[in-house]
Amino acid sequence: MKPEETVDYNFKVCWHAISRMYNTEAAKADITTSIGFVLLNINQETGTPATKIAPLLGLEARSLTRILKSMEEKNLIYKVSDPNDKRLVRIFLTEKGLEKKEISRQTVKQFNHIIREEIPQEELEVFLKVCGRILGMIENKEIFNP
Repeated sequence: MKPEETVDYNFKVCWHAISRMYNTEAAKADITTSIGFVLLNINQETGTPATKIAPLLGLEARSLTRILKSMEEKNLIYKVSDPNDKRLVRIFLTEKGLEKKEISRQTVKQFNHIIREEIPQEELEVFLKVCGRILGMIENKEIFNP
């Protein structure tokens, strides 16, 4: 079987192309794709517990720690200890962080709009259903542990 005929190869190549595209756009706003995704997952009203962000993005805690440190250095976020549980730290966006979040949101929105214009709804529904099934199989350990 040729690599381009495998499911994982096609996912990887497509994701890398999307990632490169997002990185190019993110660089214009002086952020990274990872920072953009973190920004999109922070609830400004209530703050987002740092421990909740990594699983949302499929990141390891160490990777998130580095990203959050970089975001603090760029004045995109600030941390607040939870008054009820001092072990819990909530992440909030600064004004600059809110601006970058909006840029990230518009970029994702534009990408999805263009995809939805070019690919018929029925094909997208099948794609999303297949992605969901594959993800479920992996999460339920049905792939290598049947």
